Amino acid sequence: MDRRREEDTLTQSTEARPEAPPRPAVRRGMAVRPAAVGLPALGLVIAVAAWWLVTSGLNLVHPAALPPPQAVGKSLAGTTEVLLPALGITTWMTVFGFLLSSAAGVLIGMALAASRRVERMFAPLLVAVNAVPKIAFGPLLVVAVGWGQKPILTMVFLLCFFPIVLSTATGLTTTPADLAELGRSLNASWWQSFRKVRFPAALPQIFVGLKVAMPLAAIGAVIGEFYSDRPGLGYQILQYNGVGDTATAWAAIVLVALMSIVLYAVLSLVERLALPWVRATTSAR
Repeated sequence: MDRRREEDTLTQSTEARPEAPPRPAVRRGMAVRPAAVGLPALGLVIAVAAWWLVTSGLNLVHPAALPPPQAVGKSLAGTTEVLLPALGITTWMTVFGFLLSSAAGVLIGMALAASRRVERMFAPLLVAVNAVPKIAFGPLLVVAVGWGQKPILTMVFLLCFFPIVLSTATGLTTTPADLAELGRSLNASWWQSFRKVRFPAALPQIFVGLKVAMPLAAIGAVIGEFYSDRPGLGYQILQYNGVGDTATAWAAIVLVALMSIVLYAVLSLVERLALPWVRATTSAR
C-alpha cells in the first residue's frame, strides 16, 4: 500500500508540473553564422599580411617578380577601365565552359555507369586525355579550332570534364543497398529506379565533382585566353607582363582568384538549396 501510494503521488506531481513550451525548430544551414564571414575575412587578412611581409617587410622577393600588395592595389585602381571588362569576359567564358562541361560530363558519366563494356572501352581513353598537360594543347587549339571563343571553351572543357565524369559514374554505381532494394521491392522499372533512386542518391557525389571542376574552369579560361584574341584577364596578364608591368599583371591574377571564390560560393549555395536532405541526414562536423 505504501509503495502504491508513493507511485500515485509521483504520478500526480508529474501531471501537475507545467509542460515546457516547445522549442522552435532550428533549420540547419539557413542562418548565417558570424564565423562563416569572419573566418574567411581573417584568413584573407593573414594572407595579405604574409604577402606584404615577404615583399616589403623582409624584401625576400624582388618587386619585379612579386610586387607588394599596395602596388598591386594601386595598379588595380588605376586600370579598372581595362580589367573590369576583362573580368566580365573571363567570367562569362568560365561559366559557359563550365556549364558545357557539366552537361557533357554528366552524360558521359551516365553512359559509363550504365554499361560495364562501355566503361572498359572508354575509361582508359579518358584517363589518357586527362593525363596530358593541357598547356600542351594551347598552341594546337588555334590551328585546330581558330581564334575567338572556341579555344577558350575547348580548354575549359578539357580541364573540367574528367572530375565530373568520374564523380557521376562513381555516384551512379554506388547506390546505397537499402535504396536499391526498395526500388526492386516496389517493382520499379529501370527508368523509375534511375529517376527516383539512383540519380538522387548520386547527386551529392556529382556536386563533389562539380566543385572540383569549378576552379579548373577558371584556370582553363585563363590558359585559353593566352592563345585567343579575346581580351579577358588571361590576355591582359600576357600583355602587361610583356611590357614589364608586373603589378597590373598580378592585379589581373588577383581578380581571377576573387572570381573563382565567388563562383565556388555560388555553386555551394546551389548545392545547399538543391540538396536540403543531405545536411539533414548527415552529421555536422
